[in-house]
Amino acid sequence: MAASIWKGHLTFGLVSFPVRLFAAARSESISFNQLHKEDGSRIKQVIFCQSEDKPIPRNEIVKGYEYEKGKYVVVDDEDIKKVAPKTARVMEIQEFVKGDEVDPVFLESSYYMAPDEGGDKPYALLFETMKQTKYYGIAKVAMHNREHVVILRPGEKGMILHTMYYADEVRRADEFNTDASNLKEKEVALAKMLVESLVGEFEPAKYHDTYRDNLRAMIEAKIAGHTVVETPESRVAPVIDIMEALKRSLEMRKPPKVALAAGGSVQEIDAEGKSEAGAGSPRPKRARKVKSA
Repeated sequence: MAASIWKGHLTFGLVSFPVRLFAAARSESISFNQLHKEDGSRIKQVIFCQSEDKPIPRNEIVKGYEYEKGKYVVVDDEDIKKVAPKTARVMEIQEFVKGDEVDPVFLESSYYMAPDEGGDKPYALLFETMKQTKYYGIAKVAMHNREHVVILRPGEKGMILHTMYYADEVRRADEFNTDASNLKEKEVALAKMLVESLVGEFEPAKYHDTYRDNLRAMIEAKIAGHTVVETPESRVAPVIDIMEALKRSLEMRKPPKVALAAGGSVQEIDAEGKSEAGAGSPRPKRARKVKSA
């Protein structure tokens, strides 16, 4: 199992049990080293003391807080440990809220919370209770030199913890007002049809970082001595007639529905549900008979 990033006790009421936190996700990216352009050698960063005008080793570095211009107070790790709040060791659930009341915009980082030795049963009790009641827990925990408000929720197989942005860290929603008053019912109906045509199962594994894939392919091509091929530029035409754009989008997503009219002629049904006479052979499983008057 991966190394835990926090270890302590979780409490709610008089119930307390040991838990560990593990990072649930991490971003993946391709990193580059800095090289000297002239000879291709790797650049080394040197820590330099301005006062003594010489390089110094890392073990001579201490933390300092600038309280006035050019004046610092030195703070070491022991000083920080002394002022750490109790939430550095104990995570206390302060209240429970309905899960559907939590706006995802407040969620920051995600962690798996697992029981530590001796905490399996109370952990399972909390997990099952929150799963059945659909409540989320709000708690506080100190880690990474900061006290976080966190949200606990039941996942598929265990508890998941999300650090939460404070209210003053989230931009106000009224900065992004959406005016839907000038939308027509016909436009909304077509947009709903387009959305329905794009509905699928949530499968995260089918999504890939194309930019990272292209970077890796470019690097491999350069290693092999091949010429780097430029990615074709995508051109997005401006939308002038939204109704026309919606209709064309639907036509691209779905084959036209076909109906047999009286006398055996074929009719196409467009995105608005209107039928037009046309030629072609209908698909048997989509064909439907239209009763003659």
